[in-house]
Amino acid sequence: MDKDSVLTHFLKAKAVSTLLGGELSVSVINSKKYISPLTPEAQVTDRNVEDASLDRAIHTALCDEYRGVILVGPEGSGKTTALEKLVVDWAKGEHLQNFSYVFHFRFRELNSINETLSLETLMLHHHGHIPPESVPLLLQKPEDVLFVFDDLDQCKQSLDPSVHTLCSDPSQAASLSCLVASLLHGSLLKGAAFVVATRTGGCPNFPTSTQVEVLGFLKPQREAYVNGFFTDPAAATKARMHMERTLGFYDICTSPRFCWTVCSVYKSLMDAGADLPETLSQLYVDILVHLIQTLSLTKACNRELVLSLGKMASHCFLEQHPSCTKEEIDSFGFQQFTTTSVGAFLQVDGPSDRRVFSFYSQLMQEFLLAVSSFLDKSTSEGAEKMLEKHKGRAKFLDVFMSALSQPVQRRPLENLLGEMNSDRIADFKSWFKSSSEMTLKGWHKDKHHHCFHLLYQAQNESLVREILTPSARIGISYGDLSLQDCVALNYVVTCLGEMEELNLYRTTNLTEMEAERLVPTMRLSRKINLSDCCLSPGAVRHVASALSGGLTKELDLSQSRLGDEKFKILCTGLRDSKLQKLKLVVCKLTEASCEDLASVLTSNNSQLCVLDMRYNQIGDEGFTILCKALHGHRCTLQDIQLQNCGLTAASMEALSAALCSGQSELRKVDLMQNTTGLSGVEALCKSLQHPLCKLQSLNFFDNELTGECCAHLMEALMSEHCSLSELDLSVNELGQEGALLLCKALSRPGCPMEKLRLTRCELTQPVFKELGSVLRSGTSKLKSLSVGMNKVGDQGVKHLWDAVAHPNCLLEELDVEMTCLTDACTEDMCAAIRASKTLKSLELRNNSLTNASVPALVQVMQDSENMLEMNVKYNDFGDEVFDLLDECEKIRY
Repeated sequence: MDKDSVLTHFLKAKAVSTLLGGELSVSVINSKKYISPLTPEAQVTDRNVEDASLDRAIHTALCDEYRGVILVGPEGSGKTTALEKLVVDWAKGEHLQNFSYVFHFRFRELNSINETLSLETLMLHHHGHIPPESVPLLLQKPEDVLFVFDDLDQCKQSLDPSVHTLCSDPSQAASLSCLVASLLHGSLLKGAAFVVATRTGGCPNFPTSTQVEVLGFLKPQREAYVNGFFTDPAAATKARMHMERTLGFYDICTSPRFCWTVCSVYKSLMDAGADLPETLSQLYVDILVHLIQTLSLTKACNRELVLSLGKMASHCFLEQHPSCTKEEIDSFGFQQFTTTSVGAFLQVDGPSDRRVFSFYSQLMQEFLLAVSSFLDKSTSEGAEKMLEKHKGRAKFLDVFMSALSQPVQRRPLENLLGEMNSDRIADFKSWFKSSSEMTLKGWHKDKHHHCFHLLYQAQNESLVREILTPSARIGISYGDLSLQDCVALNYVVTCLGEMEELNLYRTTNLTEMEAERLVPTMRLSRKINLSDCCLSPGAVRHVASALSGGLTKELDLSQSRLGDEKFKILCTGLRDSKLQKLKLVVCKLTEASCEDLASVLTSNNSQLCVLDMRYNQIGDEGFTILCKALHGHRCTLQDIQLQNCGLTAASMEALSAALCSGQSELRKVDLMQNTTGLSGVEALCKSLQHPLCKLQSLNFFDNELTGECCAHLMEALMSEHCSLSELDLSVNELGQEGALLLCKALSRPGCPMEKLRLTRCELTQPVFKELGSVLRSGTSKLKSLSVGMNKVGDQGVKHLWDAVAHPNCLLEELDVEMTCLTDACTEDMCAAIRASKTLKSLELRNNSLTNASVPALVQVMQDSENMLEMNVKYNDFGDEVFDLLDECEKIRY
């Protein structure tokens, strides 16, 4: 095969470069500006980019057992240039020298073949670089042959073998689609290799082939490309930073073709001293203005050209075919325009008598449809109907229409095309406003995102404030935002000036770039929810930056598995924040984080009041460090939750010292599921008796305590200085003796206790009797009592029913879950509810009440004015009473 002829053929210009078509492959290859697109392997951490290049993937696949490679990627992702570079490298003797023959075909050109032909004819007359005498040699050694097919998605006929009678004779005449299907499915020239390129979606499967996804350019390649495009390094930096920072089309910038278009527009605008576009819509306004100006047509001709392009765009979308014949485009009104005018917008393929026309870019196709829809005065079709008609086909149509509905954005086009149809614009605005308001009342985050995109493209702050009324449900979980979503959300929140809650719950990977775009939004958010998120160190750095000087008062990082190193980064922002509540549940923090946290608590600007450290193994040493911070006069902490933090009695002395220091503002300490032990309780009880201690709530749930601790608790509660109003001793084996000591303290006049939890504490009937006596005493302030999971039966709980019925009892909440109650208690219970003026909530789960009790329970709840809720779940009720229970909304069953 004549490699020099192949090389000459490829290294000469075969088309005219246009702003929409991207830089010509021959120009890229000749000027040595080629950058290989990437495959998904490039996204693997620490992967060598060279190993993840498309060129490497093709070479590797063709050297393996595979004889076919299918390149799949979006338009403009670099497939065509990569294939032409592949052939050029072969012709230069640099790669794939195991092939003696390489045939390159583009379906945009092959589509003009309507007659039947043989494979020999296809190679000889439609390729032109192989002498006839070489054909027999080629047919004898098919393993030396490589076929390269570009634009496979442009093939008009199906390549499914089931719709063809596949051929095996290279001299047999068949349709083009049958020949290609026979080649790719291995029945024709068996053993020959092939590389085919097609757009994403609907890629056929071929035997003994491997599929390679084409990503295009990632950030490092975009940077190299932009630096190579601009001769001035300052201009390159400005263009690259603007491209990365704005526009909302960051993801589209993976396309090399799009990068070329953007750089070309940027250069033109920079040379003219004009502003760079801030949105995708503004970019396409600039592109269309540039293209129209280069044609030098009259305003009337400009208008007719855009209207014709809009008709063609709609036709291609609705018919779901990317190209049109000469007859079809003439029906759209193109007859009056020259090839140059048409060629600025459309790619022309095939011989002069059988030309086909297609858009260079689907984005421009959608933009032209949007422009023409507002230009067209010949139809009364409403915006909603038009959008519905093109739904699922024109992805950005409403986005572009949103931008063009704003006078300032469409004005450059109206200067060249004439005024747009004001009635159609008004109709779109009406639809946009009503549909957005309905969307934002719902819970579909994808629809919320799309609404934000439309508002971002419109670039109208007053419109944002008009649509995002107080009733809009902003704050639903916006987890897993794309970079474009971040840009749009950031714009909307910036227009509003503040956000009640930024909810990013379960964001699987908040990257540094996404977090950077969200910094202004985070600064304006009063609450940020990052629970169950995975944050990169770079993302944490931007969160810290946003907190510093921002409006945020609450931050939830629960289940984020933050770790000590990333927490250290976060603390740089916490020290200068307005944060009042910080949740760090299950963040994998250890003692190492406590020094950083202590510095936050003692910083000059600290406003932190609530700290939730549950399920972090900070241990005694870490907690002791925090306790020292509590001594500082700048520390504002009032509530600390330390469930399952590995604490023992060893750190309780430090906590006690802090509580007695006179500097500590602590009001609530949760020590649930730690092992404080008897000596730890004793230390804390001493602080409760100190006149400077302000503690009001203490939780010892499941601390492996026994009745011995109750003597110390009694002593504390008997003290005149004790201010403890909430105490949880649940799931500790206090027993009768210990509990009776508590009852003695509760009966002291002036005892501040209002909420007491003694669930599963091995309580007995005598204890319940004493509790009843306390409630009736007239001196008790108890409003909430939980004594569930103590098996005292009807007789034991009767003491509480009698107390609830007493006028001195102030109880509002009573929990007697799993206390072995039966129907025998129903009469006393109902009498107590009727007599009580304060009881609001009654917990009766997991007892042995039956259907017999239901009528009385329903009746008493319907009659009671103060009772708000009764929970009777998991009792022995049958299906036949569910309808009766449904009659009372205050009963949960």
